[in-house]
Amino acid sequence: MKSSMIRKTVAMGCGVLLGNVFNALAVALFIVPNGILMGGTTGIGIAIDHFLTVDLFAAVLVINVGLFFLGAAALGKRFALTTLASSVIYPLLLGLFQRIPGLAAFSAGNVMLSSIFGGLMLGIGIGLIVRQGASTGGTDILAMVIGKYTHLSVAALLYVVDFIILGVQAFFSTPEQILYGVLTLILTTLTMNRVVVMGQEQIQLLVISERHEAIRETLLKDLDVGVSMLLMETGFEREERKAVLCVVQQRKLHAVRESICRADADAFITISRVKEVTGRGFSTERLHADRKDSKK
Repeated sequence: MKSSMIRKTVAMGCGVLLGNVFNALAVALFIVPNGILMGGTTGIGIAIDHFLTVDLFAAVLVINVGLFFLGAAALGKRFALTTLASSVIYPLLLGLFQRIPGLAAFSAGNVMLSSIFGGLMLGIGIGLIVRQGASTGGTDILAMVIGKYTHLSVAALLYVVDFIILGVQAFFSTPEQILYGVLTLILTTLTMNRVVVMGQEQIQLLVISERHEAIRETLLKDLDVGVSMLLMETGFEREERKAVLCVVQQRKLHAVRESICRADADAFITISRVKEVTGRGFSTERLHADRKDSKK
């Protein structure tokens, strides 16, 4: 149990660190050199840097630390612990990358490619952090604090905060930079959503057939696929039927579908993707649990 907790903590730490590396590198390599608009504390830092000419990483660090203490006071210690790492590591990495000679010049002038690659890297970085159950901190904290006391949607508040930040940057940005900023934001969101569920999406099959017992036996014994039997009623004739429900990995889909068709060529099959599957009956622990049950 203790070693499992250690491995989980180490994996979480590595995921958060790697995510912040992606975020900081994306900003230093693609976003800042091309003047692309960005939300969050980085966007605030970019605006402050424009008007006051201060170091971007220092501005982001001060803002992140201030918001961290605000979140710790309003949202509790548990939330603070999940945001501490990103609140400090990200601005420090950003300052480090900005001081690497020639890094900023690598993408200067290629605004389209920078907005694409910057959005992809930011999406990967944020997704890796969220996958660990941690938070990127920053303006997320501000939205959560406001949401706690106003009972407004945190997601909606986060959009409002980012919109205000982007609006401030729009005063000293060209229309082209604004459009590229929107493109980066869209790519970041799409990529983040994919990374968060990456490796967890599975395929669900619902099979309606008069030969449901043969299909159940085939899936259980020949393909080692967990199944559930559902009671149902046909809509037209109002006859009671049984349906077979199973969730499989993508690589098993062809074999499962072929086995079902061999058992009943006229079987009614629906196939859909599910975002995540956990618990006994799908993970490898099912095999161990089933063996224990069979010995009782």
